Amino acid sequence: MKPIIKGLGIIGTCIVLFSTTALAENRYINDSMKITLRTSPGNDRKIVALLNIGQRVEVLKPGNDWTLVQLPNGKQGWVLSRFLTDKTPSSILLKTLHSKHDASTDRVDSLLKENNSLKTENEKLSTDLSTTQKTLQKLNNNFETLKKESADFLALKAKYKKSTSKLAEQTKKADTFEAELTKLLWNQNIKWFLGGAGVLIFGFIIGFSTKRQKRRSSLL
Repeated sequence: MKPIIKGLGIIGTCIVLFSTTALAENRYINDSMKITLRTSPGNDRKIVALLNIGQRVEVLKPGNDWTLVQLPNGKQGWVLSRFLTDKTPSSILLKTLHSKHDASTDRVDSLLKENNSLKTENEKLSTDLSTTQKTLQKLNNNFETLKKESADFLALKAKYKKSTSKLAEQTKKADTFEAELTKLLWNQNIKWFLGGAGVLIFGFIIGFSTKRQKRRSSLL
């Protein structure tokens, strides 16, 4: 019987603990607290201003309980010394960290955008480079072809010039040969003419002599 009661007690304790845990909620101390700036030391003195946590002040006259301070706007008053510290408040540090974080986030976003822009520009440059390389290769091929054709053209031109010169030389020789042949034929024709004329004259003389002899014979 006792073990059963003991077991029920343990179970009940666990239920209570779990219930308590389930009902508990987290809470935080807010940072909206303000401290008073008074005309002189004492909580019953007139309040000059309310100071926010983390506000910077200049100490004019330190004290154990109360300290005379001056605000950035020149206003002076007394505050409780226990609220003053030479360390930068966590709220200001947190705000500074948030500002740095936001600046870093903006910088990262800017760098990402710049990186994307550079990536796009790099891709464009790569495409342009590839196109330029293809164009350059084509120009090189055309240049090699033109150089080869130019070499062939120059060789052909030189050959043509040589052939033209040779043809002119041969034409000149042919003209010379033709002139000599014409002269030779003219001389040959003259010789033939003179030879034929001589034969005719000789034949005429012989004929005339024979006829004359015949006449003489008939007279006898």
